[in-house]
Amino acid sequence: MTHPTRAMGQSEFIALIAMLFATVAFSIDSMLPALPSIAAELTPDAPNTAQLILTSFVLGMGLGTFVAGPLSDSFGRRRIIVSGAVLYCFAAGVAYFAPTLETMLAARIIQGLGAAGARVVSLALVRDLYKGRDMARIVSFAMMIFTLVPAIAPLAASGIISAFGWRSIFVTFIAFSVISMVWLMMRQPETLPLASRRPFRAAPLIAALKEVLSHRVIRTTIAVQTLIFGALFGTLSSAQQIFEDVFNRADSFPLWFAVVAICAGTASPTNAFLVGRVGMRSMITTTLIAQIALSAVTIALALSGILTGGAGFALFVIWMIGVFAMAGLTLGNLNALALEPVGHIAGMAASVTGAIATVCAVMLAAPLGLAFNGTYLPLVLGVLVMSILALLLMLTLPKAQP
Repeated sequence: MTHPTRAMGQSEFIALIAMLFATVAFSIDSMLPALPSIAAELTPDAPNTAQLILTSFVLGMGLGTFVAGPLSDSFGRRRIIVSGAVLYCFAAGVAYFAPTLETMLAARIIQGLGAAGARVVSLALVRDLYKGRDMARIVSFAMMIFTLVPAIAPLAASGIISAFGWRSIFVTFIAFSVISMVWLMMRQPETLPLASRRPFRAAPLIAALKEVLSHRVIRTTIAVQTLIFGALFGTLSSAQQIFEDVFNRADSFPLWFAVVAICAGTASPTNAFLVGRVGMRSMITTTLIAQIALSAVTIALALSGILTGGAGFALFVIWMIGVFAMAGLTLGNLNALALEPVGHIAGMAASVTGAIATVCAVMLAAPLGLAFNGTYLPLVLGVLVMSILALLLMLTLPKAQP
């Protein structure tokens, strides 16, 4: 493995972190245009279960997050990210040849396990170099670039599917991962020196886990992340079906998804600009209040029957932008809040917070997506409830120390 010694510039570092973050978004969003074809081929009798291809990946990612961070605390950040990429590419190859939905779901879980390295260890890598609001700023800028992936992925995937079939998507996953790993190995030095590494033994791992969970702020931010991830993953799972079955816009779904992603992408630079002025907690609570208001208005207008046809579709698109923007305005801040007290075990902290939040979010998102009944009301109502609970949890936090 190549071992660069010279630190890359901040702009290049942000771009690399954005690409590592994007591994997850690319692996989920590129599957959206393929869901009807996959349902027709692998599960024609129960097409709604094709959504599980998304949540199974997220489940694997959540489980992998438990071990990726602690391993990186013991063996270094780069080695774990690269090892996860190898597993990710192997699973993508299995998924390419999967003859049944069950095999596909198993491969997607394994693929998610591999993606956990890029997802959680990259956060620990940022924490090695930055702290507090500076870390939140770096993560926000990385997510601003990362937002382009959800915008482009469904469009690109629909073109690839048209030309080569839905299975070819898994070849693009392998290519994406190989490019990002070569970049990492050639340009990014290891950020965790040997002297700072922790032995990979049960006792210190359990001690670190207890330390992480002993902080009330961390426990609360885990719960809030769970609810926000649940809302986001539930919306992603249902989006393609709602566009096709409710609004009869299956063909234009990739274009509209790009519009949603680009509009919501303004949330990350907005957060980067404001977080240093108003603070992370204020950004989170204000965003949740706005989401509660938007979801309540959407439900009220939908039930009133005032908006129909194109107006009803526009309302749903605006609401969907709000859900995506909520993630951009909160998740980076929540991660920074969680890691701030435990910088000496950043890998463990990132693993615990990310793993618990992701696995629990799947338990919320899967039934929310499967609750689709021909309308978007179950989804919007579910997001409204999750947003209210998240806000109540944030309000229980003690005031930050100056």
